[in-house]
Amino acid sequence: MDLLSKKIALVTGASRGTGAAVARLFAQRGARVAVHGRDEAALATVRGEIERGGGIAIQVVADVTKYAQIEAMRRKVEQELGAIDILVANAGGSFTMPGPIEEINEDGWHASVDGNLTATFLTIKSIVPGMKQRRRGTIITISSAAGRRPHPQASIPYSAAKAGIQILTQDVAAQVGPYGIRVNCIAPETILTERNRQRIPEVQQRAMVALHPIQRLGTPEDVAQAALFLVSDESAWITGIVLDVAGGAVMV
Repeated sequence: MDLLSKKIALVTGASRGTGAAVARLFAQRGARVAVHGRDEAALATVRGEIERGGGIAIQVVADVTKYAQIEAMRRKVEQELGAIDILVANAGGSFTMPGPIEEINEDGWHASVDGNLTATFLTIKSIVPGMKQRRRGTIITISSAAGRRPHPQASIPYSAAKAGIQILTQDVAAQVGPYGIRVNCIAPETILTERNRQRIPEVQQRAMVALHPIQRLGTPEDVAQAALFLVSDESAWITGIVLDVAGGAVMV
């Protein structure tokens, strides 16, 4: 069943990992997808996978901390695919190591806040006016379990930025609901992306599994399936939620 037939989706941070999984699944379910990132070779790989599966995709490059570049990206998507029905603001990452707050430098703070919270804000700011004009649209933001619970070893800038994304999501959902636009947030726990498989030692992965009532770590596909539900008409009366995709490890 093509849940997203004839829909136009923009997925930021889609060159690998969770964003790529979301883009591939959306294309499989009928959407025409713009995959965004800054690594053109990686984007070409994702685009090729989608096209070999019979889907339609384009690749777009932008620094999502720069509004002018986001606006240029939006115009390209509209010109090549059409008006954006679905936005998944997935771009982000952790740019500081965990440690005492007094040891966090300003550059590290700004990198994490800009790369996550500001990037999400600017991307929504660019896409929402068209959705309001058309009186339809769905938006998903990506937070993290790090923004859902305090921990003494947290990367504070990253956690604060991800927590900010949650209230940003809910405030925007309250503003744009009357225009027929839904806005929801997904907060994953540790996801076994290609990078995390390489970065996290196997013994540590096993220890982390024990912290989850569902005894495994998450996959990019777990997040993609949650995103598919939230952007489909099957969730037509759901907006302003923060959905923990966490194997039960975060219970709020």
